[in-house]
Amino acid sequence: MTDALRIAAKALGFALVLFLLLPFVALALTLSAGDYTAAVDRGLWEALWLSLGSTTIAAAVLVLSGTPLAWWLARRSGWLARRIEGLVRLPAVTPPAVAGVALLAAFGRAGLFGEALSEAGIGIPFTLAAVVLAQLFVAAPFFVLPVADAFREVDDELLWTARSLGTGPAAVFFRVVLPMSAPTFVGGLAMAWARALGEFGATLVFAGNLPGVTQTLPIAIYTEMEGDLGPARVMALVLLGFALLLFAALRTARVERVLGKRT
Repeated sequence: MTDALRIAAKALGFALVLFLLLPFVALALTLSAGDYTAAVDRGLWEALWLSLGSTTIAAAVLVLSGTPLAWWLARRSGWLARRIEGLVRLPAVTPPAVAGVALLAAFGRAGLFGEALSEAGIGIPFTLAAVVLAQLFVAAPFFVLPVADAFREVDDELLWTARSLGTGPAAVFFRVVLPMSAPTFVGGLAMAWARALGEFGATLVFAGNLPGVTQTLPIAIYTEMEGDLGPARVMALVLLGFALLLFAALRTARVERVLGKRT
């Protein structure tokens, strides 16, 4: 590669970095003194706490159900395992609006299970449960797939050695597999939580936009954009701050994994 090509390649790369950074800088620099007060008056903290509460529930359900699924995928290599792994991957490439319509088709009042749920006195659409299910649906691939890959990297000889010493399967999993996979486990959970925190389309279609009930922070931002952009900017900046916290947690997990391999 000639010097001119190197310079051109670096310039293009630097231009891309500036392009990615500029919107965030603009988001902070275009705020006015009254925007924060207006955002609070229009439900900033209410929407934030709802987002944090619903995503925490979704993350807990994902850990409880996704961890055994990831372990099963890691220990299987047959046709069924490959098909299930492809199914888990599907929400990551499904447009959010399509995911919302699909959830309605399954759990809506006129959906596949709607009549059975209604007879049981259960109504899911346009409730907090719908928010959690939408977040769980879109976030699952970001946790299950990397954790399954991490479980595959655990040396089988370590597992057989632990079993030969009389350690039960559950103890082997919690004492050997999980500690060795902890950085990826935490990183995958952080990515899944970040995806759930930013979820918009599926939540809006399946759960609606009810302040204090289903209006998460991304939906509140969308609502404010129809009027004054100032409060929407404040809400977006708050959401960005929490996303950066999750990114920091993910980066810390990766650093710990690297340090663990060196020691």
